[in-house]
Amino acid sequence: MRFQTPLVPARLIRRYKRFLADCRLEDGREVTAHCANPGSMMGLAEPGEKIWLEPNEDPKKKLKYGWRLVDHENGHFTGVDTSVPNRALRAALQAREIPAFAAYETVRPEVRYGQNSRIDFLLSQPGLPDAYVEVKSVTLSREPGLAEFPDSVTARGTKHLGELAEMAAQGHRAILLYLVQRTDCRNFALAADIDPAYAAAFSTARANGVEHLVCGTRISPDGVWVQPQATISSD
Repeated sequence: MRFQTPLVPARLIRRYKRFLADCRLEDGREVTAHCANPGSMMGLAEPGEKIWLEPNEDPKKKLKYGWRLVDHENGHFTGVDTSVPNRALRAALQAREIPAFAAYETVRPEVRYGQNSRIDFLLSQPGLPDAYVEVKSVTLSREPGLAEFPDSVTARGTKHLGELAEMAAQGHRAILLYLVQRTDCRNFALAADIDPAYAAAFSTARANGVEHLVCGTRISPDGVWVQPQATISSD
C-alpha cells in the first residue's frame, strides 16, 4: 500500500490528547499533525524523534498533516497509523498473497457481527467455512527484536476475542491476525503484564478454536506492505 502523498520528514515536539502531535518540519516550521493511533504508543512518542508526515490538501480536514511513521534512523521504521494495516491487508487478501487465506475469493471489509461489532474482514468461498478475520496493529517493542501486543489495556480487544470464539463455536473460521508494523522485530508475544485480562481471553479463545496468525511488514516512506512470509515467531 503506497501512501497517497509523498511523506515529509519532521521531528516530534510532543504528542498530546491522543490524536494530536506537534512537529517541526525541516524548514523550521511547526505544524500540528493528526495521530491516528488510540494506543499508548509506548516508546514511539519521545520528543525529538524523527518521524514522517503525510501532507494533505483536503479542505474537509482541519489538520494538513498525518503522522505515519517513526524513523529509528538505523534503517528501520515503525508504522503508527492504525488505519494502515487494514488497507494494506485488504490489498494482500484480494491478491491472495497470504497462504492461510489464498483459497478465499470474496473479501468483504467491515461486516457487522457479534454484539454491535464489525469484523475487519469476512472471507467466503463456496465449499469452505466463512473466515472471520480480526486485525490488530502491533507497534510495541520493549526488548530488541520482540514485538508485543497490546501497548495499553484494551477492553475492546478482549471483547473481540469473545466474539471470535462465538464464531468458531458456530463452525466458522475465526482468526486473529497480528500485523507487526515494525521492521526491527522477528518475534512476537502478548504483553500479559500490560493487560492480563486480554492475555487470559486470548488463551480461552485459542482453546475454543480461534486461530492466530502473525504477519510482518515492509515499511518505508513510500508505503507499507504486508509480508506474510516474514519470519516472525510467536509464543
